This record gives sequence, structure tokens and C-alpha cells, in this order.
Amino acid sequence: MIDPVDPVDPVDPVDPVDPVDPVDPVDPVDPVGHEMSETIPSALDGERLDRVVALLGAVSRNRAATAIDAGAVWVDGAPCTHRAHRVCTGEELKITDLSRDEKAGPEPDADVSVSVTYADDEVIVVEKPTGMIVHPGAGNESGTLLNGLLASHPEIRGVGSSARPGIVHRLDRGTSGLLVVARTQAAYDSLVGQLADRSMGRRYVALAWGRFEELRGLVDAPIGRSPRDRTQMAVVASGKEARTGYEVKCMWSAPEVSLVECRLETGRTHQIRVHLAAIGHPLVGDDAYGGSRPAIDANRPFLHAEYLAFDQPDSGERLEFNSALPEELTGLLEDLGAPDA
Repeated sequence: MIDPVDPVDPVDPVDPVDPVDPVDPVDPVDPVGHEMSETIPSALDGERLDRVVALLGAVSRNRAATAIDAGAVWVDGAPCTHRAHRVCTGEELKITDLSRDEKAGPEPDADVSVSVTYADDEVIVVEKPTGMIVHPGAGNESGTLLNGLLASHPEIRGVGSSARPGIVHRLDRGTSGLLVVARTQAAYDSLVGQLADRSMGRRYVALAWGRFEELRGLVDAPIGRSPRDRTQMAVVASGKEARTGYEVKCMWSAPEVSLVECRLETGRTHQIRVHLAAIGHPLVGDDAYGGSRPAIDANRPFLHAEYLAFDQPDSGERLEFNSALPEELTGLLEDLGAPDA
């Protein structure tokens, strides 16, 4: 539902806005004696269980097989001890007592170019282009932002999760903009804490279909896995609490679209994309959520992380960064001409 906010002060750029992606903080995968849970993505549909466990758990095939034999791997709530079992998209995989190989983890790749906006002894702020994946995962084990960072900043290995060292939040593949990475464990803990207490400021700019009736509002609707497509998210009654605030900056009539600034009071996967689509305003160019339409030829979702602010973990100084829209998005706005509202 939309909960209009009236009256309300202008958007404070320091207010936290979580990523699409994003977008709970990335939890480190726990060591021996703890468990990890994942939903089988479409890229691994039909693969052998031992290969899937090795990929998602970032361990060797032998270690994965040992865990399966020991009854430490569960599929959809039941233990599975058959290594050659073929998994299906959307199944829930739970792995307990899975230790990582000592040398497991993403590999550095100097061929991946990383645009660094700012760096000090504790943090790195980077500008992620559209089309780049933040960290390796099923079906995407190389060529990611993290692979490039490990080549240019090898000290982040061992910070946070061994599978995603240094990564504290994410952006979707199609989303561009600012991202902060931790260089030390102390910085990682501080940044994850700032995400949790919503003191980290992040703001997004989006172009959405349609003209909004309310220029300011709050979408308050729970988000969970889509019952129709387990690779997507949706507003579902059984989902997690999710709230997205928005402010319309301007609108056009031909075609009917609106430029919107978004902030998240919670951080759920694809939250901005799902919430705007749920109220009838999907993002321009977002094929997954009904935003690809012939009136505007967009080859990516129009969503950009334009603002990032956080307390420097060591000094406590408030750091703020801004990112201009990339050329392909400014070009779309230029093609629209002057807004009429």
C-alpha cells in the first residue's frame, strides 16, 4: 500500500537508502558448526548436488561430498545423502557443519577494471558500472567487481566472509553507482553495524513508468520469493517487512514516466524494483518486473545509486559521496525533452 507522507521535510541526503540488490548487509558464512542456507538459482537447475554444494559453499568437490555423506546437506527440509541428486530451481538448500578449504575463495583478476572514488586505510568507495556483478556466485565465478578488487587491494582477503571478502552491501547487475568495501575487519564490523542501524546514507534515482498521484509516499509491503518465479522477488503476505520511501522530482506525458528519488527504510532484495512495480510504476528498462516497453529503448533498468554517506570506521568522520548519472541514462532523459510537471 502507499502511505502518503504529508507534510514532510525535503529529503535529507544523509537518510539511509539501501541498495536494490541490496540488500541486507552481506552476512559472513559461518565456520564449522554453523549453517548456511541458499535458494537454488536457475543457473544451477539440474546440476548434481555435490557440485552445487561446492559452488555455493566455496569448498572443494571432495569436501562437498564428505558433507553430503555425513548428512549435513538438506534439500527442501529433508537430508539428502545422494551426491548425484539433481537439484531444481527454487529448492531450499541448507548446509550444516561445512568448513571451508583453507585456500577457498574468489581469485584476483587484474583484467577487471575497478573505478575507485575514494580510499583510505579502512575503506574503499567504488563506482560500479551497469552489467558488472559485485561478487562471484553460481554461474558467475570470475570477472566480478570483487575479483578486480582482490587484484588491486589484496588486503581485503580475510575481511568478513571468505566467499565475499570486504563486501558489506551489493547492487544488482543492472544497477550502477556507489558501493563501499571494507579493507579491515574493524571497518567491516563498523559498516555492517551502520547498515543495521540505518545510519549509512544511500540514495537512488529511478525512472519509473506512469505519473504518480502522490508526489511523496511510502510503500509498506512485505517482500519474499515470488511463488511464480523463484528467481524473482514479489510482494507476498509471508515475506519480510519492507518499506520504501519515494519523492517524485519531475514527470513527462509522452510517454508517461516519472523521475523518482528513493530511500529504503528496510533492505530487501530488489526492494525498489519490486515496490515500484507493485504500485504500478515499474522501472524503465527492468525486464524482470515489467518495465521493458517499446516507448523507451532502454537496455538496462533505470536505477542508479547516486549518493553514499557513512561514518569513517576509525575517525568517525562523516564521509559523503555523489555519483552523476552515467551517459546512457542521461541520454534517455535528454531524449524525453523538458518535463511537464
